[in-house]
Amino acid sequence: MSIFSNFSREAKFLFKQKHLWAFYAVVVCLSAFAVYSGISEANHQQATIERLLEKEAIDRENVIAKQKDYGSAAYYTFHLTYSEPSAMAFAAMGQRDIYPWKHRIRMLALEGQIYETDADNPELSFLGRFDFAFLVSILLPLFVILLLHDLRASERSAGRYDLLVVTAKNQHSLWLSRAVILSLSLAAALLIPFVVGAIVSQAPFADVVLMVLVVLAHLLFWMVISLVFVTSKKAIKQSSAQIASVLLSVWLLVTVLVPVVSDLVINKMVTGPSGGEIMLTQREAVNDAWDLPAEDTWTEFLKTHPQWQGKTTMDSPFFEWKWYYAFQQVGDQKASALATAYRDAIIKKDQLAGQFALLSPPMLTQRILSAIATTDTQAALVYQQQIRQFHKSLREFYYPLMFNKAEFSLETLKAQPQYSTYERAHKKHMENN
Repeated sequence: MSIFSNFSREAKFLFKQKHLWAFYAVVVCLSAFAVYSGISEANHQQATIERLLEKEAIDRENVIAKQKDYGSAAYYTFHLTYSEPSAMAFAAMGQRDIYPWKHRIRMLALEGQIYETDADNPELSFLGRFDFAFLVSILLPLFVILLLHDLRASERSAGRYDLLVVTAKNQHSLWLSRAVILSLSLAAALLIPFVVGAIVSQAPFADVVLMVLVVLAHLLFWMVISLVFVTSKKAIKQSSAQIASVLLSVWLLVTVLVPVVSDLVINKMVTGPSGGEIMLTQREAVNDAWDLPAEDTWTEFLKTHPQWQGKTTMDSPFFEWKWYYAFQQVGDQKASALATAYRDAIIKKDQLAGQFALLSPPMLTQRILSAIATTDTQAALVYQQQIRQFHKSLREFYYPLMFNKAEFSLETLKAQPQYSTYERAHKKHMENN
């Protein structure tokens, strides 16, 4: 009997069983719900960004119209920064539930503004929201176990086992063909709603193909694991419940225990400052500056901005905008070492998590899907860097106006930097890579 006729015979036999159709219907519904939830969340985030941009434009126009100097214009004007969800974000929201994806910033000390919402610990999120990535990484193994754990035991209980073994030329190919048919059907039930969602979201074809391959690879892994236990010599004497218990133990080990233990180990191995420490250091530096001689501020400021040497003379001994923004800059400089250490710690933890993920296929699958969707930790850090670049451009725009005592003009303010330029540059970079 050829392999194709063997597959055809087994497929006809399996799909006569109504409980399989019911099972696949449930999987399709779960996959459709996960995709729908992901698309809804991505659309909500995109709509939020567009709504805030519209309101920001109106607010900025009203604020600027009331100002009489560049210092107050910089102080009262807010700038929305944001990280738009990618076309594939619907499938894997990743770290967008942990790291902020929008900030309203001013030309004040930046570090405190970045970490103002840093209240969550990203390493405590093991499973995440119910999206397609969760379905594939966490629930897919359970689906495979449910389908394959009684591959032989069900035939034995139905009284067909001996006849099948005798008539089959190769009983291993018999169980393999059944497992492949069941697994491919499961893959179809999972992936059809995903592909529809990808089309609706206009996701890049290459990313869709890559995500499909990851899903199939994860499915293949669990199919092989299940077959190893189901077709082993010891399994002949075991009941389907015993085999299921062993497979569920494996799932519990790699899906829950490995991520939890790895998180504890990583937190022991890598320590660093928190966002709260950075914010406190920066704010203390800014608040202390009011009581210090202005020369102390200028000394620190000129270390990083020597081009303004000779232009720090103040007409008023109490307040000038250029002095005010200079000590805001100094506040960031004093917090920069902590900010760098924080970023380095996050990167190191993420790298170690990637290494530990090699011991946990579900954890590895979720990380890969998040990377494809650009919703991983790396994407969050890229957004933070974009904020810093944009904030730097604001300072580079306003400093010459204030230090050179330029005549105030509303027309000049129309040329101030826009964050959308940085977002477009990021998108172009991601597309090229």
